[in-house]
Amino acid sequence: MPLRQIDVVIPKEAQHEIDELLQDETIIHYWRDSGGEESDSCLMKVVLDVSKTEPFLDRAEQLMGRYPDFRMVIMSVDATIPRIEEPKKDEEEEPADKESPEPWERPLEGLRVSREELYTQISDGIKLNRIYLAMVVFSTIVAALGILRDNTAVVIGAMVIAPLLAPNIGLALSTTLGDLELGRKSLKSNVAGLAVALAISILLGMFMTVDESVYQIASRTEVHLSDISLALASGAAGVLAYTVGMSAAVIGVMVAVALLPPLVTAGLLFGSMQWDLAVLSFLLLITNVICVNLAAVATFILQGIRPRTWYETRRADQANRIALALWITLLIALAVIIYVTGSGTP
Repeated sequence: MPLRQIDVVIPKEAQHEIDELLQDETIIHYWRDSGGEESDSCLMKVVLDVSKTEPFLDRAEQLMGRYPDFRMVIMSVDATIPRIEEPKKDEEEEPADKESPEPWERPLEGLRVSREELYTQISDGIKLNRIYLAMVVFSTIVAALGILRDNTAVVIGAMVIAPLLAPNIGLALSTTLGDLELGRKSLKSNVAGLAVALAISILLGMFMTVDESVYQIASRTEVHLSDISLALASGAAGVLAYTVGMSAAVIGVMVAVALLPPLVTAGLLFGSMQWDLAVLSFLLLITNVICVNLAAVATFILQGIRPRTWYETRRADQANRIALALWITLLIALAVIIYVTGSGTP
C-alpha cells in the first residue's frame, strides 16, 4: 500500500497535544527526536497509509496549529524494511448477517492523496513564468506541424508536453475549496496559455498551407454530441488519476486531448481565413473546456475533497453550487447549439 512519512516539528510545551495525537489508531509507526536540552522544539516522524494522511494532518493542525513553530512536511515512502502488511479484517468483529457494501457504495475519500499534496502539486504547475510559456509555445508548434502533416503520433507528442493540465485542474480545485486566490492564478495561467497557443496557431496558419480535408483538421471541424461525452470522460479521468498520484504526463494527455488539438486547429483555420470551419473548431474547444471543468469539479466533490474548517466548507459549498449550475447551463446551451446546427451524433 502507498505510504507517507510526515515530519512534525512541534514545541516541547505541546507534550499533551502530542500524546493525544499519537493515540490515532491509523498511525503505523512513529518515533521522536527531542532535539536536545537547548532546543525549544522537537521532531516527530509518523508513517501512515496515504489514504489516512488527510485526517491526520487536519487533526494535527487542529491540536497544534496555534503554536508559531509548528510545521508538517509530507514525504512519499518508496519502501520500508521490514515490509508493512495491510491489516486483515477480523470477520468475528462484524455481525454475520451484516451485508458488506457494494464497491460503488463505498466512500471515495480513502482512495486519494491528501488535500495538501494536491494543492502543492497544482500550485507549482500554475505559475505563469517563462518555462510555462515556453512549453506552451513548443507544444503548439509541434501540434500544428502534426496536424498539418496529418501525423497522429506527433499530435500525441504535443499533448504530452502541453502544460494545460494544472491550470484547468486548479480552477476546479479552487472551486471545490472556495479558494479565490488559487482560482485567480489558475484562470490567469489558463487564459495566458490558451491565448499564446491561439496566437501562434494563427500566425502559422497565415504562412503555411492549411488543407481542411486532412483528417486531423476535418475531424475537429465537425462538432458532435458525442464530443461532450469524450470531454467529460477526459476531465473526470484526468482528475481521478491526479488524485491517486499517477504520472503527470499520462494525466496531461487525458486533458490535452480535449483542449490543444481543437485550439491549434481553430488558430490554423483562422490564420488561413477559413472562417466557418474555424468557428466550428473553436466551438469544439469551448465545449471541451466546459466539460473538462464540469467533470473536474464533480470528481473532486465525489472524492470527498473539502476545506478543513466549517466556515471554509460552507463557503466552498456555495461556490460549488454556483460553479456546477454555471457549467451545466453553458453545457446545455452548447448542446442545443450543436443539435440545431445539424451536427448531432455521428
